[in-house]
Amino acid sequence: MSTRPLKTRMNFETMSQAEVPQGRNGKHKTIVTRILSDLDRAGKGTALKIPLEELTESKEKVRSALNRATRKANRTVATASDANFLYVWTE
Repeated sequence: MSTRPLKTRMNFETMSQAEVPQGRNGKHKTIVTRILSDLDRAGKGTALKIPLEELTESKEKVRSALNRATRKANRTVATASDANFLYVWTE
């Protein structure tokens, strides 16, 4: 009788760890990066006026993504909106 363990079939494929993609680029990365870049260049007391029709996602989703990014970067921004625009400024 053999003492070798039986090789059972794996449930998932394997790959080299070096080939595993690192980092995550969410679908809101482009707009959030653009907003943060403009905020860096905007003067104190200035708000960005972003047309809602140019957003590919809802303003709520963009606000949420912006909130996650600014908390991660230890930045404080505020937002407001009306029927046509999303306003963003540094507090």
